[in-house]
Amino acid sequence: MADAGAGPLVLLVDDDPGIRRSVATGLELEGFRVLPASGGRAGLAAASTEKPDVILLDLGMPDLNGLEVLKELRGRGDDVPVCVLSARDEVDDRVKGLEAGADDYVVKPFALEEVAARLHALLRRRPVGPDVALTVADLELNPQEVTARRGGRDLGLTRREFELLHLFLRHPGEVLERKRLHEEIWGYTFDPGTNVADVFVGYLRRKLEAGGEGRVLHTVRGVGFVLRP
Repeated sequence: MADAGAGPLVLLVDDDPGIRRSVATGLELEGFRVLPASGGRAGLAAASTEKPDVILLDLGMPDLNGLEVLKELRGRGDDVPVCVLSARDEVDDRVKGLEAGADDYVVKPFALEEVAARLHALLRRRPVGPDVALTVADLELNPQEVTARRGGRDLGLTRREFELLHLFLRHPGEVLERKRLHEEIWGYTFDPGTNVADVFVGYLRRKLEAGGEGRVLHTVRGVGFVLRP
């Protein structure tokens, strides 16, 4: 492994040796250290022992697929940022990956510059803000306890959903543009070229309304979203 003073450590989990070699070479040229893992089980083991800064995770692996790896990581409380790699015909798996706790996704075939930019963005994740408990109408969020409830019902949010709700609760009634969500929640300083903000707002909205409650997170067409209880 490289010296501790070197760049961030990327755990690259992919069963295709060609992809591992090409992606590792490209990321190293971008200043990353790369730790390759040849499958899901090897990736889980490396995540435990090496403590990577970010994980690049293939979804389709024969021994233990990316979804299973994600569930195991999040189940044991590992909060490392994860970007999943998926083929164009794996849309359902990509959605399941995001729901299971992935932070972003890249579709194969991809440009190495795009992968590097997304990893840098994940590493720039901003803190969610002051650890002050917030209450807006029947919504309650406690950053110190990392809990979010609506009408006393636990919402069971992923980390990214929690950060998103925290941002909306800090700005109730204010229309938040997609660009702002991308910058404050995902750390993007560029157009990600995906609908990742819309996808996560959709996940959050479903959990907010799972008990039959009315809509509080509204879409402002062509602009963004607003929390308006």
